[in-house]
Amino acid sequence: MQETPPYIVAALYHFADFGRYEAFKPELEAICTEAGLKGTLLLASEGINGTVAGSRAGIDRLIAFLHAQPEFAELEYKESWAEKEPFLRMKVRLKKEIVTMGVPGTDPKQIVGTYVAPSDWNALISDPGTIVVDTRNDYEYAIGTFENAIDPETSSFREFPEWVRRHQNELKGKKVAMFCTGGIRCEKATAFVKNLGIDEVYHLKGGILKYLEDVPADESLWHGDCFVFDERVAVGHGLEPGDYTLCRACRHPLTPQETRSEQYVEGVSCPHCFEARSGEDRARFAERQRQIALAKKRGEKHLGG
Repeated sequence: MQETPPYIVAALYHFADFGRYEAFKPELEAICTEAGLKGTLLLASEGINGTVAGSRAGIDRLIAFLHAQPEFAELEYKESWAEKEPFLRMKVRLKKEIVTMGVPGTDPKQIVGTYVAPSDWNALISDPGTIVVDTRNDYEYAIGTFENAIDPETSSFREFPEWVRRHQNELKGKKVAMFCTGGIRCEKATAFVKNLGIDEVYHLKGGILKYLEDVPADESLWHGDCFVFDERVAVGHGLEPGDYTLCRACRHPLTPQETRSEQYVEGVSCPHCFEARSGEDRARFAERQRQIALAKKRGEKHLGG
């Protein structure tokens, strides 16, 4: 009998008309606390988004609760696992958008691209007439992406619409295939792109995580690891955790080689942010790291690391 992983990680999102999101927050917080879950869930008038981790029973309780809500009856989610607790606390936050693009009127419930199953994705992105676009941030692209994918070189999803506007003429008349970690960013991105009059727009159903779970490594067109927003930092095929470390100063994923750099000081700096930080910054980060070490010594958890 296969041993149950210590922590089940559930990534979920669902676009819905959710006008009662503010009133829903206390009830959702209570359920997550009672279920012993940790992670972050975002609520907005357009739906819910987030990732949480906990026991099998805890995750099952949350999903059952969400499915009981009329707005989230069709909510889908993806599971992976972690040997160590991937989050430090539970947060439920109210937002204007469940994924921030900053373009009013972009509504995936009204218009969206064509979903492509992981089993059909390779054929689409191998077509010479397809432009493959990674909708994630530059630091995510840096550690892994699909074959022939374009890097828009964005540092946040808010910058993505401007990249599309600049390349609008190049995209017209082509098949445009978009992807992201779990599906939410590319779902909103396809809505935005289709609103510009670009017709053949596709996105990977379930995102990279579903592809890495379903598609065998020897058939895969994915290269590298997939960045995830928790303590695992990155996962590979089969959703196996990678060997990346997170720089606590700039949140950039680091390879084992980068952690051996003279510019890497745990919690203070790394090769990606060393030049951009002042001595004052590094002193502040060093003090935070000292407090984290003291908390660890006392057997406590410090929310900074």
